[in-house]
Amino acid sequence: MISLAYPWLLLLALLPLFFLAGKRSGRGEPVDAPVIPVGHWLSGMPGVSTQGRRTPRWRQLLLLLAWLCLVLAIARPQHVGEQVQMPVSGRDLMLLVDISPSMDERDMVVQGRSINRLQAVKRVLDQFIDRREGDRLGLVLFGTQPYVQAPLTFDRETVRTLLLEAGLGMAGRATAIGDAVGLAVKRLRDRPQEQRVAILLTDGANTAGEVSPDKATEIAAAAGVRLYTIGIGADSMIQRGLLGSRRVNPSRDLDEALLTRMAEQTGGRYFRARSLPELEMIYDSIDQLEPIEQEGQFYRPVTELYVWPAGTAVALWLLLSALRLLASRARRNESGEVYHG
Repeated sequence: MISLAYPWLLLLALLPLFFLAGKRSGRGEPVDAPVIPVGHWLSGMPGVSTQGRRTPRWRQLLLLLAWLCLVLAIARPQHVGEQVQMPVSGRDLMLLVDISPSMDERDMVVQGRSINRLQAVKRVLDQFIDRREGDRLGLVLFGTQPYVQAPLTFDRETVRTLLLEAGLGMAGRATAIGDAVGLAVKRLRDRPQEQRVAILLTDGANTAGEVSPDKATEIAAAAGVRLYTIGIGADSMIQRGLLGSRRVNPSRDLDEALLTRMAEQTGGRYFRARSLPELEMIYDSIDQLEPIEQEGQFYRPVTELYVWPAGTAVALWLLLSALRLLASRARRNESGEVYHG
């Protein structure tokens, strides 16, 4: 649908009529009339004659068409599209990722190749972040100390880059789960209550920090933060040594009871990721539990069209200017021939 942003400006199209009416009234008795101090500008316009010669009708029509195009451009024609619903997520997601040295355990497998836990987390979170269009995402990395790697932002590319740059042991060798949750709650506290979500991923138990995980869980529940916890690590793997091979449990330090309690007390869920496919399924499940799109506002996309009449007006003005210049040169040549003759 085509519409005008300022339709009342179309009244400017009538100005040439007032100009013509003034010229016709000047043929009778002279009367005093207000003087508009733009005569010097109008006299330079192509198609306007000040030397008593009658302007050709076709040139007057081109000048009138240029004026109408200019008035139309000033009125700002627009194309208003069909109604579109804006996707509104309503989610503020803090990602809490354990980067303690234990995450270097190579018990995740992708395409027959063993990778460590942090590499698996980066691989899956990269896809998860890409799907959360419209969400504010934040990133907390923790070991002995937690720190905010990325504050809540709509810039998913920055969050992804900062996650991929995270290195093992950057935050210390222990695991401060309680402090990490407390820091995330502090960042989420100022957000609308129904939007506060934190996803904690770790492979161990709480071994450091000033705030216990249970106390941090109480604070999260009081602040209305839903906490989803993920325990990562295989249940068993073959360990080869000088005396042969033996089967070990690489997740023996994982405190599943604590992670389950933390999730249940805040209205979230606990997930167990024993392999890369399971980790991918967990984040797919979180996508379903915390849907991306909710009912949002509607808007109509607007495309500005004023450039077309404005461009036409400029083109006509240039054409008239060129024709006036050619006519002027032709008259000078004729005058020169008469003088020499």
